Amino acid sequence: MSDIVNEAVAVLNEKMGGAGFDGLAKFDIQGEGAVMIDADGARAADEAADVTLSADAETFKSILDGETNPTSAFMTGKLSVDGDMGLAMKLAAVLA
Repeated sequence: MSDIVNEAVAVLNEKMGGAGFDGLAKFDIQGEGAVMIDADGARAADEAADVTLSADAETFKSILDGETNPTSAFMTGKLSVDGDMGLAMKLAAVLA
């Protein structure tokens, strides 16, 4: 896995505070790999998910750093969502 994916796993687990996530979500970081988020937290993996959020590495890092709002990224086409939109909204709240 790439350094970006490993960093994303660490940051996401810190943001969730060990609480996990009610559902199965995947962040597809274009050209880098994928991060899965579920009840056990975040991990580097690429599996089928209820919702997949896709973005380039720059956009994803900006979202994790709190510089870009996930909803704004979606509305401007920088973040795409495939699957359960309700889970995507819950995930956006975790990232805020």
